[in-house]
Amino acid sequence: MEIKKSPKANLENKKTLFREIGLIVALGLVLFLFEYTTHDKEAATLVTGPVVAIEDEQAPITQETPPPPPEQIREPVMTEELQIVENDVKVETDFISNDDSDQKIEIKPYVEAKPVEEEVEVEEEIPFAIIEEKPTFQGKDANEFTKWVYNNIEYPEIAKENGIQGRVTVQFTIDKDGTVKDVKVLRGVDSSLDNAAVRVIQKSPKWSPGKQRGKPAKVKYTFPIIFQLH
Repeated sequence: MEIKKSPKANLENKKTLFREIGLIVALGLVLFLFEYTTHDKEAATLVTGPVVAIEDEQAPITQETPPPPPEQIREPVMTEELQIVENDVKVETDFISNDDSDQKIEIKPYVEAKPVEEEVEVEEEIPFAIIEEKPTFQGKDANEFTKWVYNNIEYPEIAKENGIQGRVTVQFTIDKDGTVKDVKVLRGVDSSLDNAAVRVIQKSPKWSPGKQRGKPAKVKYTFPIIFQLH
């Protein structure tokens, strides 16, 4: 026996409608769940999240402390009232020393200090070539002294007999007063000629002394004498 369904009881015709209703319900449920989760997170963030207050950084304000005002000097006030106090205080003349050792003060007699002796400057002889103001002989230069020497020298006879001749170099000092002294032979030839050269220089008249910085000075002079036979 074949069972027949009525068109109203047949659900195959309504399958598409149920499918669309199911999709709509599922989509609405998904949207509801998304909105529900988002609201919960925002609510949690707003409630549990820490609140951080950001303050503007400001540099500390420093203020220099003003210097204290200068102290005012109080002028002494003179009082017209004079109080007379009796001087009954006794002054003890015995002083107590904390040092156990007895120290004796020795008083030495006054000794007058001796004046300091001035140091005597050593006067050096200045060479004739470098002195500022050269000495002069009889008012003229050194050539005048050369003429005087050859006019007054004596050729030793023993030197003439033996044919001795040559150049004798003599050195002497012209003192501050013009006197000739310290005559000596620097380079000689023969004793007879050397002695003759020294003798004639020792007979020299006074010179006009040389000067250094405007003051008379000792001058060292080197003079050659030539002995020559004709």
